[in-house]
Parts: sequence; C-alpha cells; structure tokens
Amino acid sequence: MSNNIDGRSNVKDYQDPPPAPLIDSDEFSQWSFYRAIIAEFVATLLFLYILVLTVIGNARLSDTNICGGVGALGISWAVGGMIFVLVYCTAGISGGHINPAVTFGMLLARKISLVRALSYILAQCLGAICGCGLAKSLQQTYYVQYNGAANMVSDEYSIGTGLAAEIIGTFVLVYTVFSATDPKRNARDSHVPVLAPLPIGFAVIMVHLATIPITGTGINPARSLGAAVIFNKAKAWDHHWIFWVGPFIGAAIAAIYHVVIIRAGTIKALASFRSSSAL
Repeated sequence: MSNNIDGRSNVKDYQDPPPAPLIDSDEFSQWSFYRAIIAEFVATLLFLYILVLTVIGNARLSDTNICGGVGALGISWAVGGMIFVLVYCTAGISGGHINPAVTFGMLLARKISLVRALSYILAQCLGAICGCGLAKSLQQTYYVQYNGAANMVSDEYSIGTGLAAEIIGTFVLVYTVFSATDPKRNARDSHVPVLAPLPIGFAVIMVHLATIPITGTGINPARSLGAAVIFNKAKAWDHHWIFWVGPFIGAAIAAIYHVVIIRAGTIKALASFRSSSAL
C-alpha cells in the first residue's frame, strides 16, 4: 500500500526476506532449531502410522468384506487429511515440511539453511521408519501379506512412467507449498483468509488419486524409505531409487519455477545489478 502523507514517494509495504545462509552454525545453539527437528520427526511418524494402517486396512477389507474397503478415494482423503492436520500443527514450529522433497525445494529456494535441511531430512526419515514400525506392530498378521504399504511401480506400467508420475506429482505438491506459503502473497492479499495447510492437503489428495494405480504414490522419499525398511523385501527395493530421484527432480523444478518465473528472481537480480553498475 502506498503512503504519501509526508510527501515522500511511494514505498513498498513488503520486502523479500534475505536468503537463508547456506551454512548457519548459530542454529545449533538455538532451542527452536531442535524443537523444529523434533516436530518434523513426530509429524512424519504420525503421518506414516496413519497412512500404513489405512492402506493395509483397505486391502484387508477389500479381500474379506463384500462391500470392500475405502478404496483409492478413501486412502487419498485419509492421506491428504492427515497432511492438512500435521501441517496445521507444525507450520509455526518447523514450517510443516514432513517430506524431504519439500525440504529440498525450500533449500534450493534459499528459504532454509543446508544445516536445517539435512537435519530435517534425517528426522523425517527416522520418523517414517518409526511410524511404519509402529503400524506393523499393530498389524502383524496382515502387514507382510499386503506389502507393508511399500511403494512399487505397478506391473502394468514402465519404470519411465513411474518416474514421470513421481516427478509430476511432487512438482504439484511443492509448487502448491510455495504458493500457499508465499509471504508476498500473504502481504498483498491479507484481506483474504487463506489457510495454507488446506491447499497443501488438497494437492496431496489430487496427486494420490492420479498416481496410486501407478506407484502407490510416493512423492515423499521418507514415506517410501520408511515403508521399504520395515517391509524389507526385495520387491520394495527393486525400484526404490525412483522414489528419491523423482521427488527431488520434481521439487527442484517447482523451486526453479517459483523463484525464477513466478517471483521473477532472475529479473530482479539483473535489475539490481544494472542499477548498482550505473552508480
């Protein structure tokens, strides 16, 4: 909003925050840093616990109940709903990433430091393993029978199709995260009540509906790793690389698209360079 009361020229009411330092050793001395890591661990644990039990419960009901289970639609809503809840609960503490691909995208966009990114990813992976282990302890009878909700490329699809599905699905998710949490958008449209976790949760739902038949929907390397580690059968590891490479590529594309195209980062940098050169 402009301000001409004192006769000065118009000024911006918003300034982009400075990029996060690549290495920020000061974070190790801050309790908020460790609190954020714990929040990411617990949130990812709870996410995998709900996801695995939902997938296994659906498979069991489909086999034993004439009415069937909740199906792909129900799984999608359960997963997306849980992401909505967890992002809402942890956004103010850690940013509510709950996903190494989201963390990687934020790192590339210089919104978090490398130290924080690596710590988050480690916490997310450990949380996912613990969440799958907890789910297995409650479903010992059916866990192995239904593949432990591990991500695998369906026999009807090629490896390339599976990789493409993971790239596109993660792009949709991370692009939504950038858009929903853009501080400039919040400053400009402050009169519009926007609850960031809601579009993020819906993005997860939509991507699951599209890709469950192809890969079981990864779009989260920690989710895929946790399920593979606890299930620990050869078929869960055969194409496991897809569920790391695909999400990281998708996140990188989303970060570049948001920073360079949507926020015109390159143009702003060039304009700043030209103005400083002219002095």
